[in-house]
Amino acid sequence: MKTKILIIATAFIFLLPTRAACQGMPTYDNTNFISLVKQLVESGKQTTQMIKSVKFLKDAKESIEKVSSVVQQLRAVEEIGQNNQRLITVMQNDVQDILNSPYIKPEEVSRVAKSFDAIVQNSLETVDFIDEVLSSDYLKMSDAERAEILKAKELESKQMVSNITTKTKRYRDIISFRKMQDKVNNRETFY
Repeated sequence: MKTKILIIATAFIFLLPTRAACQGMPTYDNTNFISLVKQLVESGKQTTQMIKSVKFLKDAKESIEKVSSVVQQLRAVEEIGQNNQRLITVMQNDVQDILNSPYIKPEEVSRVAKSFDAIVQNSLETVDFIDEVLSSDYLKMSDAERAEILKAKELESKQMVSNITTKTKRYRDIISFRKMQDKVNNRETFY
């Protein structure tokens, strides 16, 4: 492009003196014209550099957004993993203690087990769903959409932890109440 402008400018400069002799044709100062062409060429270079800079900044912004989205996804998955670990710990310790308590009636054992089992099943389904979302394109979704789904699943797993904590506390309260009631009913009286 630079060479084309210089060739045109040079041709124009050589044509000017022959046409300048004609009546009514203005005469041009060749030095000003060459200076103008140089300014136009320099302006073109600056515009090209600005376009490259804008493209670089746009690419950098997209890269930062991708990294940010991946970090959000990683945090959500980590939080879900921690919540599932809490569920497992509760199931291994607290629920086993509740089911083994002599203050839980035999007909209640299956109901208690089912209520906790439903939460664990939901937790396992969440883990499977997350694995599917992360390991495939899952309906060709973007990173932002994937992060949004993972954030929703993270909130759901927090709710599961809250539910299992509430259920555990409720059953412990029932056991505590029945234990106290048993002590009251079976105390020795000194009449």
